[in-house]
Amino acid sequence: MEKENNKFHALQLFTDTFSAETVHLTNEAVGIYIRLICFNWTKNTKPFSQKDAYRICYCRSKECEDIVDLVLKEFFLLNSTGYTHKRLKAEHIYLTSKYKKKSDAGKRGMEIRYGSVTNKTITPIPSPIPIPKKNIQSMFEEFWSLLTIKKGSKHLCSKKYALNCLGEDPRVIAESFNRYSSKVKDKEFVAHVSTWINQRRFEDEENNKPPVVKPIIYTFKNKTLKTVGETGHYIDLIDDNGNKYQKHKFLKEEVKKI
Repeated sequence: MEKENNKFHALQLFTDTFSAETVHLTNEAVGIYIRLICFNWTKNTKPFSQKDAYRICYCRSKECEDIVDLVLKEFFLLNSTGYTHKRLKAEHIYLTSKYKKKSDAGKRGMEIRYGSVTNKTITPIPSPIPIPKKNIQSMFEEFWSLLTIKKGSKHLCSKKYALNCLGEDPRVIAESFNRYSSKVKDKEFVAHVSTWINQRRFEDEENNKPPVVKPIIYTFKNKTLKTVGETGHYIDLIDDNGNKYQKHKFLKEEVKKI
């Protein structure tokens, strides 16, 4: 038997219609009516019997049963299978159709989306082929043994090494860290090995060197001048005979003798 998925927990109450249709009922009759339509909605508007109605409304007296019969007669339809509510039945059919259309549209969209994927059943072979875990650990142990300063957690460092140093020569990485740590005067400020690896500083060691800035050579009538200082926006210059010159730092002007 196919499982039902069209159960709606919320029931829309049309207050104007409800008030107009129940204005002549007593409070007890209104309560019974609400009990019955709520029960009928939670059961996907399936028919229920007169005895079921008595049980739903907790009838313990003939007076209560008479009120239930009155409500059933006025608001519910009786057929061969039991009592149903015409308005609830129509609302349930409408919502079922509405959500089925949405579900079908979503399925079609997924089919179109994934239908264009050509490799959905083929798992590509990783390139390069992953290094076996046992080999990675042995490479890390070699790297760790070559360090001159072993700062930080070895366990954490092994994890960072496995993530960042696949395919790298452990001896080269160790030499790179040792060169770095040897340049730090106060060893307290040497980075933890795991941090250094996680930041992939073994790749940046050479690139992080400051660029070599060639000094600018100023001349005046083929005389080479020396820079002796700055005055405001001007660079102060001097030649071998002690003559003074100036060059504006920002404007494209020639060197001037002062």
